Amino acid sequence: MQEIEILVKVSTPVEEALKILQKYSFIGSKKVLDIYFYDPLRKDLQPDETAKIYRCCRLRKKDDHSFMAYKNDHYNERGEWQYSDEYETEVSDFEQALHILSKLGLAPLIEIDNIKHTFCTEYFEIVLEEVKKLGVFLEVELISAPRGYDTIEKKKAFIQEFIDGLDFEVSAEVNAGKPELMIRYLSEINELPTKRSA
Repeated sequence: MQEIEILVKVSTPVEEALKILQKYSFIGSKKVLDIYFYDPLRKDLQPDETAKIYRCCRLRKKDDHSFMAYKNDHYNERGEWQYSDEYETEVSDFEQALHILSKLGLAPLIEIDNIKHTFCTEYFEIVLEEVKKLGVFLEVELISAPRGYDTIEKKKAFIQEFIDGLDFEVSAEVNAGKPELMIRYLSEINELPTKRSA
């Protein structure tokens, strides 16, 4: 499935942001733990020297449910993230899934611990995220588009127009995912695993 979204950092206080979002359909708030894995033997399953991830394996725990995903990220000629191909399935046992990934030779790279407050409209899934160590973010994903929005550029412009209409203090599009931001943060404080192939 093609995932087209925009991520921005939020300066508006969480309580105020949640009040603004109440006009949309509230899906719920969930505690989410994402563990991203890398392969010490395969460069395509490792971040590059700029912290970009092009392909990754993720194990997610979302309240009482667990999911495994493989993501393939696509960037434009300027190195800006455009969209991801994402393949995700539910798994019945989080601990067993951890063991399977370990036996396949994958090792944990980063963990992203957050609380997601999810809302939706006809066209968008809107998630206000409180991310441990990184701060507060707004992620708006396109779930359907009106006729005529038939390119990645038009779809992203449609998302940005929606974000601009919110009464939020936000950054420009981050053009990176939370995994990339976490890798940069952990690299700065020397807490990133270093077992990589040469």
